[in-house]
Amino acid sequence: MNINRRQALGLAAGAAAIPFIGLGAQPAFAAAAEAEQRIMEFTGGKTPETGKITLTAPEIAENGNTVPVSVSVESAMEGDDLVESVMIVADGNPNPAVATFHFTPMSGEAAATSRMRLAQTQNVIAVARMKDGSVFMDKKLVKVTIGGCGG
Repeated sequence: MNINRRQALGLAAGAAAIPFIGLGAQPAFAAAAEAEQRIMEFTGGKTPETGKITLTAPEIAENGNTVPVSVSVESAMEGDDLVESVMIVADGNPNPAVATFHFTPMSGEAAATSRMRLAQTQNVIAVARMKDGSVFMDKKLVKVTIGGCGG
């Protein structure tokens, strides 16, 4: 098959236009249902209560690549008032599970700070599981502006 110059230019222009018309690969974002499923697995099917846990995240993240987040739980860190684990979930990311922190009585306090990547404006959810089986949740909406990984 012989291709002339006009056909080669047409093929090149068509190939260059594919990303602009949306035929390229699209990222798969997690549904809120998948985030809920992760939370239910973490809590053992219990519905989390509000209180005891405080999630700190910016209301507006100028850079979705490095969003600071911190979590703390009011606890004596002994007996049944021991925080076993805290999980952070972002319900709009391709993989909603961001981090899980485990604590012991030697931790002294149940607090952690990290940075995460957010693909778009979404809810960030922190869930704490106590030794007595109770679970607590806090949720923040973080708006990702341009410069993030999806806006």
